[in-house]
Amino acid sequence: MQRREFNHLLNTILKPDTIQDFCPNGLQIEGREQVKKIVTGVTASQALIDAAIAQGADTILVHHGYFWKGEAHPITGMKKRRIASLLNHDINLFAYHLPLDVHPEIGNNAQLALLLDLEMTAGLEPMANSVAVKGRLKTPLSAEDFAQKIAKVLDREPLVSSVRDEPIETIAWCTGGGQGYIDLAANQGIDAYLTGEASEQTIHSSREQGIDFFAAGHHATERYGIKALGELLAEHHGFDVTFIDIDNPV
Repeated sequence: MQRREFNHLLNTILKPDTIQDFCPNGLQIEGREQVKKIVTGVTASQALIDAAIAQGADTILVHHGYFWKGEAHPITGMKKRRIASLLNHDINLFAYHLPLDVHPEIGNNAQLALLLDLEMTAGLEPMANSVAVKGRLKTPLSAEDFAQKIAKVLDREPLVSSVRDEPIETIAWCTGGGQGYIDLAANQGIDAYLTGEASEQTIHSSREQGIDFFAAGHHATERYGIKALGELLAEHHGFDVTFIDIDNPV
């Protein structure tokens, strides 16, 4: 498939024009005209680029790409080395951030719900394409049992603030760095909040507002949307796709 057609296909699936983001979504670095062999991964790190080069990929598709709002503009140091590797090997880089978080089927939030047996009922914010969502545990669990389930499914021990004695029935979640939504979840009387990261103030919010909190890792909670997107491209559009997980403890 030609690069332009591939970009259109991704935009049709993920609809980036429907959500305001912190970076450009779609083609970020132009490489070969034909897209045939794709490597997917969470972040366009040097390690992922090197792995894609070793695989002979013509395209890299990630959740975390480049050119974020507020970052320095000069292409020097780490940024220069990464971009040079892509250009020298004529590799396309496509990235989709929030559109991949919010997609109702292959998005990070939706995929995490499938893995952890959560029922998604609505957005946490009163708006279309809410980045955080809410719902219920299909089987209510104590905070300890839910933490053990997270650890088993994601292969990552979560940071836990358990402040309630009752089983968790209602839950809100946002993959990645969504800790700021805990207050919105607490204001709605939700039992627990799950995200990737925690800030210093997050634990105080949990304790003082009586909401259980789980931080299961930014990377660990966001492996699954990009993996599902790659599987869709392989199954329905015939691409050669390899997901490469570059581990990150954060």
